Amino acid sequence: MKITKIIAMALAGFIGIMSIISGSLVLLGIREVGYTVLTGLVVYNVAVGVLSVITAFLIWKHFVLSKKMIFLILFFHGFVLIYLYFFSETVAIESIKAMTFRVVVWLLIFLLIQLKLTKKTNSSKT
Repeated sequence: MKITKIIAMALAGFIGIMSIISGSLVLLGIREVGYTVLTGLVVYNVAVGVLSVITAFLIWKHFVLSKKMIFLILFFHGFVLIYLYFFSETVAIESIKAMTFRVVVWLLIFLLIQLKLTKKTNSSKT
């Protein structure tokens, strides 16, 4: 397995597991945070965390399908970030920072996969 694929898989798996654990702790009331929690946003983060772990597996096993999942997750995170930033008046700054972090990580994953595709396409032409 190429290093770009391994890095993309590790990032997707790590951010997914992180989202599942931290979101579940908040939803179950085990972890208290010092700001207003939007329950819908936490549920979204846990759900997309599960999709992230599935995507990490797909990067390893079913590369073509993983490209679609990566784009979909990046799109959803970008959409939610725009919504939180421009349209939600009750959102905590921590939520915007966390979503920005997710967008940056998924953009990096997207670019790593694109880099792998570009290298693969160029090597098949020679």
